[in-house]
Amino acid sequence: MRNTSSNRNIVFLGTSLPRECGIATFTQDLLDQFEHIQGFNKPRIIAINNNETYSYQEQVMREIDQHNLSAYIDTADFLNSSDVDLLVIQHEFGIYGGESGEYLIPFVERLSIPFIVIFHTVLTKPSSKQRHIMNRIGKLSVKVVTMAQSTVKDLISIYGIDATKVTFIHHGVPDVTTDTRAELKEQYGYADRKILSTFGFLSPGKGIEYSIEAMRGVVKQHPECLYIVSGKTHPVVKQETGEVYRHKLLDLVKEYDLNHNVIFIDKLLTQKEIIQSLVISDIYMTPYLGKDQAVSGTLAYGVGYGRVIISTPYRYAEEMLAEGRGLLANFRDSASLEACILQLLNNPAEVKEMEDRTLELGKTMLWSEVAKTYAALFQEKITISQLTNRSVI
Repeated sequence: MRNTSSNRNIVFLGTSLPRECGIATFTQDLLDQFEHIQGFNKPRIIAINNNETYSYQEQVMREIDQHNLSAYIDTADFLNSSDVDLLVIQHEFGIYGGESGEYLIPFVERLSIPFIVIFHTVLTKPSSKQRHIMNRIGKLSVKVVTMAQSTVKDLISIYGIDATKVTFIHHGVPDVTTDTRAELKEQYGYADRKILSTFGFLSPGKGIEYSIEAMRGVVKQHPECLYIVSGKTHPVVKQETGEVYRHKLLDLVKEYDLNHNVIFIDKLLTQKEIIQSLVISDIYMTPYLGKDQAVSGTLAYGVGYGRVIISTPYRYAEEMLAEGRGLLANFRDSASLEACILQLLNNPAEVKEMEDRTLELGKTMLWSEVAKTYAALFQEKITISQLTNRSVI
């Protein structure tokens, strides 16, 4: 059923809230912006489900059981006969069925409507299966989006995707109005403290233990420091190993006598709480262990709000913290993290300069700006597709 309206119909394929998943949050943030953009009906979502049951909002028009191949085929047929102008596939290997999410291949091969794919993970050393999946999806798509400049060349050289199809668009950051840092510190009883923070799903790959170890030396010079670690344990990690990692971190805090200097907020933060946790922070930390991490939503948020950031040098951090926008510490090296923290705490002028440089980039990453780029891309590809179909007819 062809869309005869002047407004475009966009559908996102991926996870959807209330499922606790970074891609679900990303999709919702982008979808919400389209209420303010002319020329589009409110986008809808086709939700990929795991073994849980979710109470979706009405924006979810259809669901796919991750492990049911026929559901993908049925959904492709449904889309082909619908009034959808463009499908946007949020790609992450782990959320789709089959080995490395290979069920996406027969799905896209059956589609007759145009689709764009947003690659949330771009590995530098993919398996042959992973490379094949991304190559095939990229080949059949009308555009491929990556959220890091450093991965553009990888999509071309490693995954064999046509260079003319690849485009870079920043990871979006929500624009939430909050009180100032000083006001928030006063509200939470932290007026006389320097706040360091990390937020996001807790898992062993986050390297939080090295930040805690670094705090041992930091508090000797700056006993006013408080490191706040916010977020629930990642659902997959909790299912597999329970709260082993969190308990390990709590034991470290006790062992190092840091109960006054390290606290955990064991909950899934609301968007407003996330932004408040950033605004209140003097230093934001991402001591992650994975060198190839191409994108980090939490780091993007930190940049978006002009925080001074200390990170390990994974790929996204190297790119985002270039040109004096933060400090890079060595992987798995608490002494290196400690040195970075002390450098900032002992040099307020340097901190102010870093905040200014980071905020300059951060302003371009607000969802209100990023969504305009997506909207222009969607319009362009829909228009080209419609002109092509007319010429064929």
